[in-house]
Amino acid sequence: MTDPRTALVVVNGDDIHHDLLSAATVFQQLGIEAGLVTRKAMGLNRFVDARPETGSAQVYLFYTAGGQFPTEQQEALATAIAAGKGLVGVHGANILGWAGGGVDPADRPFFDLLGNRYLSHGPGHHEGRHTIEIVGEHPITAGLDDFDLFDEYYEFEFADDEVQVLAQRRRADGEVIPVLYVRTVGAGRVVYLALGHDMRSWGEPAVRTLVIRSLQWAAGAL
Repeated sequence: MTDPRTALVVVNGDDIHHDLLSAATVFQQLGIEAGLVTRKAMGLNRFVDARPETGSAQVYLFYTAGGQFPTEQQEALATAIAAGKGLVGVHGANILGWAGGGVDPADRPFFDLLGNRYLSHGPGHHEGRHTIEIVGEHPITAGLDDFDLFDEYYEFEFADDEVQVLAQRRRADGEVIPVLYVRTVGAGRVVYLALGHDMRSWGEPAVRTLVIRSLQWAAGAL
């Protein structure tokens, strides 16, 4: 009998704008529903000389809102992913430091790994009800139809074009904004999902399905 696949849900930062404590429990449950032995953890100072609870995980889910993520920890994570682990970044996981109008060099390893950085909420209100269009054929989105939800708007800048966009939304002005993509980094798999601000989004069946399948795919189980 083979050992079960394992996941670690990691939250980091402050909870002024994002409910990190509730998110840890919600995403842990989704990891369990994905068939993964899933633990939850706080803080990103864990990848250099990783303890067993971190080092044994086959996929990491980040729901973060800033906080410390030292460059050497980012590099250690990137090495682990490139060696075959998986990473699922949700919503604010792409909030990185800025320097001179670009990404802070201290955050460059994670920017290159995740594949994007947060820019803004875009024009107008920062959240609202909108339609998510499924646009890419992939195990994560197989059989899913377009759906509506209430969520916070995120717009971001890609690190490179080595991504496959699976879902998008349209701004009021018609501009197309990606909300879900996958990429490979070495032997590892990376997913970024811009949705997931709070319970209103986490409770949507389609969002829950996307998170479950993202974990499965990133863990090599889908």
